[in-house]
Amino acid sequence: MKTKHWLLMDIACIVWISCCLSVAMAQPDAAERTVGQKAKEILDATGVRGGLIVHLGCADGQLTAALRANDSYLVHGLDANPAAVAVARKHIWGLGLYGAVSVETLDGPELPYADNLVNLLVAENVGPVPVEECMRVLAPDGVL
Repeated sequence: MKTKHWLLMDIACIVWISCCLSVAMAQPDAAERTVGQKAKEILDATGVRGGLIVHLGCADGQLTAALRANDSYLVHGLDANPAAVAVARKHIWGLGLYGAVSVETLDGPELPYADNLVNLLVAENVGPVPVEECMRVLAPDGVL
């Protein structure tokens, strides 16, 4: 018999796969979508309407910044590459969003959050972070 933790992970995976499929089916050519459209699709597909969004593998910070659709969101980007973090910070600063959107270097497999804090975790590149760690930080009804 599965434990409650594994059952929650199964549910989160099913939700994630369903969201990916619905987003992919809604847009015939992903390359033509803008970063803003991608962020809107993610937010619409997940149903998250506010709170802390974590963008794991934030790279240049473009999607990270776009995920702050309004004042209901606080967005935090993480990337293992310090050079990417520097580029992301410059981009976010240039938009005047730094504070409501921030980025930092991820150092190791642990996420820098308390249990049950994150409302939405967008993972483009999880790197060394195990799924169990991602699940640990998700708030009740949070989405991975």
